[in-house]
Amino acid sequence: MVLLTLLGITAGIAKIMKVPEEMEFFQGVGFSENLLVLFGATQLIGGALLIFRQTRTAGATIVAVTFCISTIAIFMAGNIGFGFFSILPILMAGIVIKDGIKIS
Repeated sequence: MVLLTLLGITAGIAKIMKVPEEMEFFQGVGFSENLLVLFGATQLIGGALLIFRQTRTAGATIVAVTFCISTIAIFMAGNIGFGFFSILPILMAGIVIKDGIKIS
């Protein structure tokens, strides 16, 4: 849970701060600068929502969707190995979502 939260928050911050590697990669697959910042803000919000029990399922859903988009971009860029590795946080978010639905 902590790892997934940190991944969501740090991935979002990197995009909001326009880290050059993030900018280059995502612009290479068609993201505009404004879209990337919005995408990062969405990831940051999802990661922050994971912190609280009441919003954890929503946060995990947001993080899962944004990580799916990132993973698709990674595969589109031809980085197959990292693409498969990038599926792990999506699976982690799926477990959180599943557990949240059971509790509700």
